[in-house]
Amino acid sequence: MNKSYKFRLYPNAEQERLIQRTFGCCRFVYNHYLSKRIEAYKNAKTTMSYYTCCKDLTGLKIENPWLKDVDVTALRSSLRNLDDAYQNFFHRIGKGSNPGFPTFKSKKNNRKSYETKNTRNSQDTICLVGKNIKLPKLGLVRCAISRQVEGRILSATISQNPSGRYFASVCCTDIKVQQCELTGATVGIDLGLKDFAITSDYIIYPNHKHLEKSQKKLAKAQRELSRKTIDSANWDKARIKVARRHEQVANQRSDALHKLSTQFVKDYDVICIEDLQVKNMVKNHSLAKSINDASWGEFIRQLAYKCEWQDKILIKVDRFFPSSQLCNICGFKNAGVKDLSVRKWECPQCGAIHDRDINAAKNILHEGMRSLSA
Repeated sequence: MNKSYKFRLYPNAEQERLIQRTFGCCRFVYNHYLSKRIEAYKNAKTTMSYYTCCKDLTGLKIENPWLKDVDVTALRSSLRNLDDAYQNFFHRIGKGSNPGFPTFKSKKNNRKSYETKNTRNSQDTICLVGKNIKLPKLGLVRCAISRQVEGRILSATISQNPSGRYFASVCCTDIKVQQCELTGATVGIDLGLKDFAITSDYIIYPNHKHLEKSQKKLAKAQRELSRKTIDSANWDKARIKVARRHEQVANQRSDALHKLSTQFVKDYDVICIEDLQVKNMVKNHSLAKSINDASWGEFIRQLAYKCEWQDKILIKVDRFFPSSQLCNICGFKNAGVKDLSVRKWECPQCGAIHDRDINAAKNILHEGMRSLSA
C-alpha cells in the first residue's frame, strides 16, 4: 500500500533560490513541450509521446545550459505531468467530467510544485536524516518531521503554497497499516448544513462553519489588499496576509474532517452514506458557500480510503434515494417533506413522529444494508 507524509520545510537562502529555480525550469519545460506538441499537431497531425520528449530534453539542455543546474528527475516529472494531462483530456471526452485541454503554466501563479524521485541505482537520494530531509541537488533541508515515516520512499513533491511556506510530500510504498479492532457496529450518516453529520444512532456532529467564523477577518484583509498598488512590496505583504487567513481556514477544516472520519472508521465496521453530487449542488448560489465550507466531498473521500486501509465497508446509497421522505418504520413516502423547512413530521400511516435528519440516517442505513445483502 502507498501512503504520503507531508512535512513543512525550512530551506536556507541558497536552497530557497534553487527551489525557485527548479520551479521555473519545470514550468519552462512544460510550456516548451506543450507548444511543440500543439505545433506538431497543427503541421503534421501528429503528437509527441513522453519518451520522445525525454529524448529531446537532452538537446534542450544543451541549448539552455541553465537547465543543468536543477534536478533532471524534476524535469522528467514535468514532462510526465504534461503527458498525463493529454491522456486525461482525450480519454475522458464524452464521459461526463472533462478536465479540458492542457494550458500553459503562468509565472504569476502563487502555488508551485515539482516532483523528484528516488533513482534506480540508489535508494537514498531521498531519505530522512535526523531532523532533515535529503533531496537531490538541495542536500539536507531542515524539516519539521512530525511522525515516523514507514516503508520505502518512492518520490517527494516539493511545493510552495500562496502564503510562501514550503512543504515536502513524501510518497512511500510497502506500508503495513495497523488494523483497528472489529466492532460489528453499523451506522447510517446523513450529511447536512445545520448539523454536519447526523447518525442513525442519534448522534449529532455540529457544523463548525470555519469560513463563516473567519469571514470578518478575511474581509478586512481583503480590503487592505484592494487598496494597495498591484505588484508593489506592500501589495505582496497584504496578499500573503490574505493567503494565510485562507490557509488557516483550510487547515481547521481539514483537521476536523480527518478527526471525524477516523473516529467513524474506528467505531463502525459498516458505514452507509449518501452518494452526494456536490458539483451539481453548488449550482444553487444561495447555498454554494455553505456547501463548499462543509466539504462533504472531501469527507466522503477520506472515509473511502480509510475504510479501504482498515478493511471496513463503505456503502454509498444512490443520490436519488428519497431518504428524508420515507418513514423508517412503515415505509410510507411523504412527498411533502421535500420542503427543507420541514424539520419534524408525523407519518400519516403509522403515526410515528420523525426528526427529518435522524429519519434520513436510519433510511440510509436500511438501504445500505439491503444493497450489501443483495
